Amino acid sequence: MKLSTRSRYGVRLMFELALNYGKGSLLLKDIAKRQDISEKYLSKLIIPLKGAGLVNSIRGAHGGYVLAQDPNKISIKEIVDVLEGDISPVECVKNKSICDRSLDCPIRDVWCKLDRQISNTLESISLQDIVKDYQNKEEKTMVYYI
Repeated sequence: MKLSTRSRYGVRLMFELALNYGKGSLLLKDIAKRQDISEKYLSKLIIPLKGAGLVNSIRGAHGGYVLAQDPNKISIKEIVDVLEGDISPVECVKNKSICDRSLDCPIRDVWCKLDRQISNTLESISLQDIVKDYQNKEEKTMVYYI
């Protein structure tokens, strides 16, 4: 199972907004430059994120985008759900009727467990967790000269 570019780039977009949380809005062109992602592609991702209430837009001279809520309250699962939809490893996990064998298939149980683990992991990681990890890495790579 692979997450699409849509989800991966969307999480990177949201990371930039989380990193800047409380400091004002960001323009998509600035996020695009920092994350090396096409601004045009980001403009397609921001629409569903805004529609889901994860992002707010600000108009005017100091306009741009900001997180709609604290980064601690936004899980990676929320972002992926908005941008990706169902990420179950196989279709029969969410839709038993797709397969005649789903009721007595021993392997389906494995896929259901995997689905729960993926979901629980993504739910347990907030944007703030990613920001904190990033900042810790930054501190460790700082070099001091005397």
